[in-house]
Amino acid sequence: MNPRLNTLELPVWREPRAIALLLAATLVIMSNATISPALPGLEALFADDPNAGLLIRLLVPAPSLTVVLFAPLAGIAADRLGRRPLLLAGLVLFLLTGPAGLFLPDLETIFASRLLLGVSVAMIMTAQTALAGDYFSGPRRTAVMGLQVSARNFGGMAFIVLAGLLAAIAPRLPFAIYGLAILYLPFVWRVVQDVPFQRPGTGQADTQAIATPPRWVGPVTGLAAVQMLTAMVFFLNPTQIPFYTAELGYESARTTGAYLGVLMLAGGFSALLHGSIKQRLGDAGGFALGFMLMAAGFAVLPAGGGLSMLLAAAALIGAGYATVTPIFIAIALQWAPAHRRGIVGGIMTTTMFLGQFLSPFASIPAIAVFGYDLVFQGTAAGFALAGIVSGAMLFLPGADRAPAA
Repeated sequence: MNPRLNTLELPVWREPRAIALLLAATLVIMSNATISPALPGLEALFADDPNAGLLIRLLVPAPSLTVVLFAPLAGIAADRLGRRPLLLAGLVLFLLTGPAGLFLPDLETIFASRLLLGVSVAMIMTAQTALAGDYFSGPRRTAVMGLQVSARNFGGMAFIVLAGLLAAIAPRLPFAIYGLAILYLPFVWRVVQDVPFQRPGTGQADTQAIATPPRWVGPVTGLAAVQMLTAMVFFLNPTQIPFYTAELGYESARTTGAYLGVLMLAGGFSALLHGSIKQRLGDAGGFALGFMLMAAGFAVLPAGGGLSMLLAAAALIGAGYATVTPIFIAIALQWAPAHRRGIVGGIMTTTMFLGQFLSPFASIPAIAVFGYDLVFQGTAAGFALAGIVSGAMLFLPGADRAPAA
């Protein structure tokens, strides 16, 4: 297949390469939370293991740790070896490690398989991000970024619901969901091809230029740091909402399930509007809208008003996060030269998962000192400030222009 297929012939959501990238995006969300409904059953199954209490709770975040460690290496590999081999190798490793919990004999080996699953996610997400930059530009890239976030949200809902049904039958069965990736592999193998691009030369002038950090490094680093902080704060939702709802007197499991379901559903629909938001508001306006939506959501959380207000907060936060997430990736790809999209994809992948991993370490002591209400109110104030700063950037000349590579 010609990797330079005329993508103008089809709407982007029908373009085979875009579909392949969307399928890969669903694997990212599948990696962590899919087994969450099985945790109580797994704890009972391995009750004789003295380390069960700790290892069971580490099964969900374990892939995030290895994503953080390996995504930069995956980025280097994507630039040097190509995106296609990295993506296909990641899919194969995902198929080997994801369903392994079905038959591995003990928690220690299941935990090890979860760490290896994170390596596969680092490979898949990094290659997927770089390929989106290689295949698409302008409004089509913008549309793909939004569709990927939407696919993660809708896919996450479907996988968690399916996992809950399977966990009610047997605690190991949710691991079988990872085997769905085998349905993706033939299609991805057929349609994903690397796009040739011009690499810098190796003459004396080029060597001197390489010795000086290019102009995109600083902006991308700053952007990645903001993405990490945003992910860290957003992850208050899956890590602290179960305990917050229990403190309010709700039945925690059902309320948390409803809350996270609304959050993902709102995020899925919001991400579908990414192209329209970009066209009307630009990147700065999109950031302002997304941060303000999250500010409103976190302000509503401690306001009282019962379950309906909790779900309204979830909708606002989910919509806001899905509004800003594709902007981070789209800007990073816009700033990076073609031969560095792999490492930039690795950087953005690392910071997203690092924020998720660090979130409990920041939120638990803060809540212990200030309580849930003050933490949520402070979070709302922080997002409101970020929204104001982003909105002010609309009035700067060239606010959405990219720095030269």
